Amino acid sequence: MKFLICFVSMFFMASVATAGEIYGTIEDAGKPVPADVEVKITVAGTENLTAKTDQFGAYRVVANNKGKGTLSVVYKNKSSEPAEVISFDKATRYDWTVETSGDKITLKRK
Repeated sequence: MKFLICFVSMFFMASVATAGEIYGTIEDAGKPVPADVEVKITVAGTENLTAKTDQFGAYRVVANNKGKGTLSVVYKNKSSEPAEVISFDKATRYDWTVETSGDKITLKRK
């Protein structure tokens, strides 16, 4: 019986660890953006999350809420237009390419 309880607890903890995870990479001109680019994610209009890219342009956040949201970045002292993301029960990957036009930054999904 203890084994069953332990197994169920481990399964539950593993499933919670990836719930609502949004992750991916951001590139500019085919190369990863530098480390510390700010990534802002809003989920279901109520949960505001931030992350910083690593040296490979990768980011990761774990949202408590599920549903539609937006992702934007602050890159070269400019904020991008928000792009749509969705937080699911399982991890979801969103890879982006930054496109600059004048003073405007746009994110395009790869």
